[in-house]
Amino acid sequence: MHTLILKRGREKSLLRRHPWIFSGAVDQVQGNPACGETVEIRSAAGEFLAVAAYSPASRISARVWNWEQRVIDTAFIHERVLCAASRRRTLLDAAVTDAARLIHGENDGLPGIVADCYGDTVVVQLLSAGAEHWRDAVADALFALPGVTRVWERSDADVRGLEGLVARCGLLRGPAVAAPLTIREHGLKFQVAVETGHKTGFYLDQRDNRLRLQRLAAGQNVLDCFCYSGGFALNAVAGGAVSVTAIDSSADAISMAQRNAQLNSLAQPEWIEADVFRQQRMFRDQGRTFDLVVLDPPKFAPTAAHAEKAARAYKDINLMAFRLLAPGGALMTYSCSGGINADLFQKIVAGAALDAGVEAYIEGWLHAASDHPVALHFPEGQYLKGLICRLK
Repeated sequence: MHTLILKRGREKSLLRRHPWIFSGAVDQVQGNPACGETVEIRSAAGEFLAVAAYSPASRISARVWNWEQRVIDTAFIHERVLCAASRRRTLLDAAVTDAARLIHGENDGLPGIVADCYGDTVVVQLLSAGAEHWRDAVADALFALPGVTRVWERSDADVRGLEGLVARCGLLRGPAVAAPLTIREHGLKFQVAVETGHKTGFYLDQRDNRLRLQRLAAGQNVLDCFCYSGGFALNAVAGGAVSVTAIDSSADAISMAQRNAQLNSLAQPEWIEADVFRQQRMFRDQGRTFDLVVLDPPKFAPTAAHAEKAARAYKDINLMAFRLLAPGGALMTYSCSGGINADLFQKIVAGAALDAGVEAYIEGWLHAASDHPVALHFPEGQYLKGLICRLK
């Protein structure tokens, strides 16, 4: 097997079971491993540390498959996929939803592999060199899961470029997708555009937070920013909100949100196709206020290198949200940026409140649903963080 020898002292993170080996930690490559091929990781003293997938084009030179010496083959991939999918049966109530994350990358011991199940359809993202190398094994393993009739690929995220990979989308196994699919969650139905929607088509990580909003919305005037297909907005309507205003810059997203309202026989919110930053300022100038504001923006900082620029954007939208809140109002604010950790995000929101001239307290901390587990030694797995802040 090909081998990556680490520089002296650079094995410490691996000994703590962090699954990434950065290029700066590698002293030498023994052999000539191809992109995605399995390599052994050894310390400068020759001590075995792990087996991993090699990625010569990335800052992350290798991602750990296993901490013990083991052949990484089709049987290994099938075993890991089945284990991850089986774990979700204990995490989720089938009466609540028929959509769930089946594989959550490194957190399930399958680095760079994300798979979401929408009814009988699994949508997979292969985001690393190792995942790409084993694409057929992954597709076969997902297709073999009980109840799965098709596997669709959405490997079009920007991070593939960092691995030296091109975007790939399309049907991998089974019959063509009868688009759009319809899923159910907490008594509501949503259409999912697996071919063209964000990520794999829907934001399953916000499942619990959408229900929490529904329980807070009664009698409130709600503003949902970056509304996408209406997940938060329609839960606010279902929860008894007096009014719901929802903003997104995408006409396609607004159209799907409108169809989702019709699908559930719900009153249509006030849908606004606009840039959120500009629309917030317009509301401020008009003197409009809201009892409950939801901020669920796209990823502003995919890596720590983008954190400074992203922090300014997060501060801007949160500052304006605080200024739009009525007395005693609440802000549900989120960051899905891997480059912004929870402590930094809280500091950004605190700074926004200070600049807005308001006093607020944290009513709750928010995170991804339970089918998005976080490995103890991989804090990067906790990408979604959120706060409920209420004005004093």
